[in-house]
Amino acid sequence: MTISSKEAIELEKKYGANNYAPLPVVLERGEGVFVWDVEGNKYYDFLSAYSAVNQGHVHPRILDVMIKQASKLTLTSRAFYSDQLGLAEKMLCETFGFERAILMNTGAEGNETAIKLARKWGYEKKGIPANEAVIIGVEKNFHGRTTTIISASTDPVATTNFGPFMPGFEIVPYNDLSALEEALKNPNVAGLWLEPIQGEAGVYVPQDGYLKAAQELCTKHNVLFMVDEVQTGVGRTGKLLASDYDEIKPDMVILGKAISGGFYPVSCVLTSSEVMDVFNPGEHGSTYGGNPLGCAVMMEALTVLKEEKMTENAFRLGEVFRARMEELSAKTDLLLGVRGKGLLNALLVNDSEDSKTATNICYKLMDKGLLAKPTHGNIIRFAPPLVITEEQLEDCITIITDVVMNFEK
Repeated sequence: MTISSKEAIELEKKYGANNYAPLPVVLERGEGVFVWDVEGNKYYDFLSAYSAVNQGHVHPRILDVMIKQASKLTLTSRAFYSDQLGLAEKMLCETFGFERAILMNTGAEGNETAIKLARKWGYEKKGIPANEAVIIGVEKNFHGRTTTIISASTDPVATTNFGPFMPGFEIVPYNDLSALEEALKNPNVAGLWLEPIQGEAGVYVPQDGYLKAAQELCTKHNVLFMVDEVQTGVGRTGKLLASDYDEIKPDMVILGKAISGGFYPVSCVLTSSEVMDVFNPGEHGSTYGGNPLGCAVMMEALTVLKEEKMTENAFRLGEVFRARMEELSAKTDLLLGVRGKGLLNALLVNDSEDSKTATNICYKLMDKGLLAKPTHGNIIRFAPPLVITEEQLEDCITIITDVVMNFEK
């Protein structure tokens, strides 16, 4: 069935629900760093489905594995074993350096799983009194949109008219060790839960050493250090995990998005045997979690990431991109600078959070063949697939430069 962009947008408005505020482009096909709309217009994808498509759109090796597995077995539920799950768990543990893995589907489910693990560990291992466990979160966090997760949110868009909220969370400022240390004095704290770089908040990068110091404080107070790497993991920041920059090993890592290359929803929590073994049969699970199709796709997605050196490419080209954006920012009052690591970066627009300037810049970029999205009004996030070449990146820098230098508010 052939459908126009206008028709597709009208159908979503009529039969769907308000979700994001998408750019008015209707995508039909993708390959590598490119996507095409239904009218055949070609664009650079500089969002990568919020870093779910690190390996590029429709990577042929992942596609081939998905087709082969889908033709054999897609779903068993966890009522039975499959020939893929153990292999997938082994690869996850060996790749990221953990003892145990539990597979779910979405990033939100991964974070929910981590919360349950931390609480149960707190009661059974740390000795916290029943129903008094506390998990410390940080301001401007984003871990998903379930009712439990938004109970720890400080974003009014996430919380307004969605209460009542789940108790058991205490919120401290991000990148503030003194506030964290004070909160950790509570003996009922089971976990510290944060993103190593706050993506949705606008690519906020903490000071060097913050994560390492936070982990040391958690160790001192017998608290689990829970790191949400759903968006920052799997090579996006130029390291396999963003927390690798501080040379630490968290007690828990939550992964999702790019561990399956954008083909199929897969998420996981990685942790130690001591923590994972607090789960007994029947206490946590998912019909689709760890299904054979997802496992096969995930293993190939991680394999191509490693073999094609995408993480190393993200580190090198991220340095190039930020240097060029700093040069651009020095030439115009429209920009305040750039921040990020690897190929997760944010361009800061010199305007208020309630302005439309960043959005209007993104519309101009779209007209020039580059898709990016604003966040919090005056920040534009740039996160292309990690398969992007230096030549393609230079082409994109030219587009961004042209739009910025010729932009009129």
